[in-house]
Amino acid sequence: MKKLQERDAGSVEVSPEELAVVYEDEHIVVVDKPAGVLTVPGKETNPSLNKAVFEKYGSESGRMDKMVVHRLGMDTSGLVVFARTNAALRGMNTLFRTRKVTRRYEALVCGHFSKDCGVIDLPLMRDYINPPYMRISTEDRQRALIGLTHEEVGKKLLESPKPSITEFEVLNRESIDSNGTDVTRVALTSVSGRTHQLNVHCAAVGHPIVGDTVYGFGGEAAANGGLDDAELPEDKANEELQKNIAEAMVGKPMCVHAKSISFEHPVTMEELSFESSAPF
Repeated sequence: MKKLQERDAGSVEVSPEELAVVYEDEHIVVVDKPAGVLTVPGKETNPSLNKAVFEKYGSESGRMDKMVVHRLGMDTSGLVVFARTNAALRGMNTLFRTRKVTRRYEALVCGHFSKDCGVIDLPLMRDYINPPYMRISTEDRQRALIGLTHEEVGKKLLESPKPSITEFEVLNRESIDSNGTDVTRVALTSVSGRTHQLNVHCAAVGHPIVGDTVYGFGGEAAANGGLDDAELPEDKANEELQKNIAEAMVGKPMCVHAKSISFEHPVTMEELSFESSAPF
């Protein structure tokens, strides 16, 4: 947790005047979040998008935390919905809980996917070797937890594996320079919406997200999403390519963007759909 707190402390301040508002009415606000900004401040009251939205619009409850219905990681840019009224909060929470919100991401990943589309169906678990990160759940990793107690390793580490599904579609096969440093632009749909799901799934199929300093090359989390090299597909990005991309991305934001979101308005029941261009 100390690692995460140190990362969160680097959140960039966004003023109410700087907000990129995509849609607003009396019940909800949709904002285009820049990379490097926390969605919510956390216990340390770090700068956050939530704080800027609350300062500009307020909420029926008078509480900043009662506007939050979902989150994006600090390094992820893109569309975020906030609730202004209690009815909208209840409605949006129900929509997310029942998976009636469609979210599509755009990302650059290392190497070239050989398939044009597909589904990544790999369960996730907390990584007890590299906490507090996530990894692919395997039988061997689950067996290692047998006999351990909540007191020894914490309740979250003993949770059952979470079924996790990511759909991908190749948008373009590209290169980030003239030296053939191959990357693939993909559309990603997180069907199950687990913590760090897109990052782990991309790494686990040998194509970590470009600029991912946690699950990508040399990151603090388990390499390959926790899988062995032999378990990766043949089209995986090799280590040299990943290293070159990591060096080229030093000081630059991770290339993953919440590009579109569609849902039924929690109060008016109107069908809404919003889209934002990726900054990379």
